[in-house]
Amino acid sequence: MFFHQSLFLGVRTFAVVPVLVLALSSPWGSGRRGELFVAWSADDPSLKTRIAALSPTASPDEARRVADTAYMTGRELHREWRVAWLPGIQNFLVNTGRRKGGLCFQWATELLVRLDALKLQTLELHWAESGPNTGAEHNVIVVTAKGQPFGEGILLDLWRYSGTLIWTHVGMDPDYRWMENKSEIARRLGRTQDIASKQIPSSTKSN
Repeated sequence: MFFHQSLFLGVRTFAVVPVLVLALSSPWGSGRRGELFVAWSADDPSLKTRIAALSPTASPDEARRVADTAYMTGRELHREWRVAWLPGIQNFLVNTGRRKGGLCFQWATELLVRLDALKLQTLELHWAESGPNTGAEHNVIVVTAKGQPFGEGILLDLWRYSGTLIWTHVGMDPDYRWMENKSEIARRLGRTQDIASKQIPSSTKSN
């Protein structure tokens, strides 16, 4: 079932990639759902601007480093994990032992570890989950200003487009409803740096 759901999501999302053109004038605070943005480079100006705009206390340099790290993590893991062009196919390959990584929680964990290594002072990282403990569970990282509520953050997702970084306001995702899991982020950061590169039984996670 997880393969069917993920494959359908992959076909649908890749079909709309050409129309995900980011407009800087997008009504960020309008409350509309359905806004997904693609980071087109490690120096993506729109993503950097949005992160820095989370709070007057947010460091533009830290926003730049977060955007750069998230983008490059996707590119590097895409090569390392030999990622298929549809996430559902990659899920199948990982769960059958043909690839060592590419499930959603593996993308999220690798990104979390690399962002945590930046030792951010003005920004904060959050583990986000949708549909926990179901076959449709998905995990991403959300970044907020230090001390800012989870619901005001920006999500960073590498799984949905197979290593291509997409982002949006955490409340504007057209596909998922996100919740914070504080205990999970502590658990992930307490483990070794290569956790996301290790095979984890498919019975625990589906994507």
